[in-house]
Amino acid sequence: MLAVVTRSERVESWHRGAIAVCHAGELAVAIGDVGRPVFARSATKPFQALPFLERGLHERLSLPPAELAVMCASHDGAAVHTAAVRSFLARGGLREDQLGCGPHAPFDPGTRQELLRSGQKPGRVHNNCSGKHTGFLHLAAALGDDLGRYLDPGCRSQQEVAQAVAAMAGVDGPLEVGLDGCGAPTFVMPLRALARAFCELANPVGQSSVRQAACQTILDAAGREPVLLAGERRFCTTLVRCWPGRSFAKNGAEGVYAVALAPDPARTRWPGALGIAVKVDDGAERGYQPVVVSVLERLGAFAGGVPPTLAAFQRIPVTNTQQKLVGSIHSVFEWPA
Repeated sequence: MLAVVTRSERVESWHRGAIAVCHAGELAVAIGDVGRPVFARSATKPFQALPFLERGLHERLSLPPAELAVMCASHDGAAVHTAAVRSFLARGGLREDQLGCGPHAPFDPGTRQELLRSGQKPGRVHNNCSGKHTGFLHLAAALGDDLGRYLDPGCRSQQEVAQAVAAMAGVDGPLEVGLDGCGAPTFVMPLRALARAFCELANPVGQSSVRQAACQTILDAAGREPVLLAGERRFCTTLVRCWPGRSFAKNGAEGVYAVALAPDPARTRWPGALGIAVKVDDGAERGYQPVVVSVLERLGAFAGGVPPTLAAFQRIPVTNTQQKLVGSIHSVFEWPA
């Protein structure tokens, strides 16, 4: 059991799952079944961006940090996000109707309400994965793929993406591929492999110099533009702000979450690069947020204790319609000795 939901001092619900922590390239903590294959979903977005960066497309297109960050994002669809995606599309003469992701209402409440008031319908650019799809389109164009088939797992650009994801995860041979919610390929891997990939992202010393530079570019962009990675009130944005340029945090649908932290000698027991991956079996976002903060606390990631900005994620308040506090969502996992 990873986390519980309490009401009036009694446990009302619970969240089971698994936690994998990779330290300095090795699996260091395993809670639950970290060898069970899971769909990594959007947690692989930074690795899916690697072929784009390694081919120097960000330099060729003069891509600013905001557009680099939104390429790796599951964003809120707010104006700042859609503006970045549209600018990113325009750099290659691409159009919004070429995006293979379907439209959905923006996650950002204000933007969603504004669309309703104005009588507009959400567009493909509002899809939380539109930045990733824009990167895919640019990569497909650079490789001569048919842009109408840029999501085909067999096309050259998606083959390069799949190879990059597998290499970062330390998986020999091709990964099993499924269909993600946005229409892109999504990858199946053991949770420990996802933790390993994030550890590599934080300190890719064993990778080529080109890949090392690409990984640092991703960390730098997220650190400079954390709101573009998710949204102003989102968990990913809050985490990355704690270690700008030295961390990456990414959610995946159905209860997947992963964090990369660069080496830090101040973490006396855990000074090397850290990769953390969590899977909540019932797929609930509320189940992993307190767990991730508690894992980071156990690893000594917070020099002065858990920051106030993360306190509400570590112990999520449960309130009633009168706004009275009636319980909380908090972690209960047992940390190995």
